[in-house]
Amino acid sequence: MPKKIFPLLSVLALSSLAILFLITAESPDDQRLRESFSIDATYYPEEQYAEIVFADKTQKTSSVIMEILGMEESYQKTFDNYQFVEHVLFSEPPKYGWSIHPIVLKINHPDFGTIELKTEIHSVGESAPPVIFST
Repeated sequence: MPKKIFPLLSVLALSSLAILFLITAESPDDQRLRESFSIDATYYPEEQYAEIVFADKTQKTSSVIMEILGMEESYQKTFDNYQFVEHVLFSEPPKYGWSIHPIVLKINHPDFGTIELKTEIHSVGESAPPVIFST
C-alpha cells in the first residue's frame, strides 16, 4: 500500500507546484495563448464520463495529441482539427481527486509552433481549474 501512495502524493505535489507557478508568473505570450486556445474538462457523474472540449479560436491548429495521465490503461488520442469534443468514461471520481488524472494536449500550430497545454477535470458545477501552457 505505501508503494502506491508515494507516486500519488508526488503527482499531487507536482500539480500544486505547477498551479502555484502559473498563478505567480504569466508572460505576454501566455496571454496570447489564453486568448487563442480554450479547454474544459467536465465530469458528469450521472453519465459517468468526462467531456473534454478543445477549441483553437485562430482555427489554425493542424493536430492535437490528447493524453490523460495516471490512468490504469494509458489514454491517448490524436485529432486532426482545430476543435473537438471527446467523452472519456470514468465510473466514478478518483478517490484522491481529479489532479491525479491531468489532461495534457500537445498542439501543432503554424504561428505558435508546438505548444503543450495542461489542465484537470472538474465536476459539474465546480469552477474550472487553471490551464498551464508551455512552449
